[in-house]
Amino acid sequence: MHPMLRRLDDLAAHLATRPDAVALLGLGSAGAEHDRLDAHSDLDFFVVVADGAVARYVDSPDWLAAPCPVAYSFANERNGRKALYTDGIFVEYAVFTVDELAGLPVAGARVVWQRPDAPTGLAECGPPPRPATPYDTVEFHLNEALTNLYVGLHRELRGERLTAARFIQSYAVDRVLALLRLTSPGAAHRRDPFDPSRRVEQAYPPEVLPLAEMVPGYRANRAAARATLAWLEARFPVDPVIGAAVRDLLVA
Repeated sequence: MHPMLRRLDDLAAHLATRPDAVALLGLGSAGAEHDRLDAHSDLDFFVVVADGAVARYVDSPDWLAAPCPVAYSFANERNGRKALYTDGIFVEYAVFTVDELAGLPVAGARVVWQRPDAPTGLAECGPPPRPATPYDTVEFHLNEALTNLYVGLHRELRGERLTAARFIQSYAVDRVLALLRLTSPGAAHRRDPFDPSRRVEQAYPPEVLPLAEMVPGYRANRAAARATLAWLEARFPVDPVIGAAVRDLLVA
């Protein structure tokens, strides 16, 4: 058994002794697709507890240390913490009641343990996240990418290189990934509904998605914009007005 899965089982055994614990759900690579676990995985999970018990589990990680001492821990949100065990296992977890869990956008969860009287369907809680915009179309993502390049290049010319890098090498590339999702639905990889950047290298070879050219780094915003514009123009009908405006900025 993978050490991450063993750690979850050990946590489940401890939680089963606590009357205010309801269930333990594995998420991400510790969830339904746990065959993805490797030496670089972290351990994501939800703890489901009785009403009124959330704060106890978040404020004090004593229960977390039952299988192994915790070397480092901090609260990263109202419902959760991140922690590092002394044996090197890194965990990120959140604690919810049954009612809170029902409204969360969760995909690929796996029940590691639950009380016999726990509600059924805990691992099916909530719908997967929807796209951030209702305009989930090729036209929308194409024009978002182009305007990201336009704004980013203006900020580069102003000397705001960091925000330029975000517009050109992050936001525009996110739109490129959305375009690939819409136009290459058969890509052979497990898409992450929460983070489209996950595992894209497994899905698209460099000749399809030249990330090294699109994301070359802080000092290369113009080169990145040039590469992304060329990629867009080779595959989609770019509006000549915004296309010319971006090209003008590349030589400004």
